Amino acid sequence: QVQLVESGGGSVQAGDSLRLSCTASGLTFRNYAVGWFRQAPGKEREFVGGISRLSKIISYADSVKGRFTISRDNAKNTVYLQMNSLKPEDTADYYCAADDAIRAPASQQEYDYWGRGTQVTVSS
Repeated sequence: QVQLVESGGGSVQAGDSLRLSCTASGLTFRNYAVGWFRQAPGKEREFVGGISRLSKIISYADSVKGRFTISRDNAKNTVYLQMNSLKPEDTADYYCAADDAIRAPASQQEYDYWGRGTQVTVSS
């Protein structure tokens, strides 16, 4: 059974940092690209960024570029989302997803497996 489990969410002040983790089990992790998505209250889920199988291709949404960094450790079956300079508009539930592809697509429909999410709240 494939599982993706996000962790590291919480409540912080604007300007603070958080690091989210996404740990996978039940699949050959190195064969999957991983994307991060978020869904704010009342809004549609959006692509935050993604990392290819071997970390050679990493992409970010314009809204987080320069503040967020995605990395992965295939030996630990884990992908990280380092979030710096957090803003209130970053408040959302954050999800990771895995796609049996070389690079992480921005389209949610491409992904095979999803985690249940972790909540991030940024107050001003």
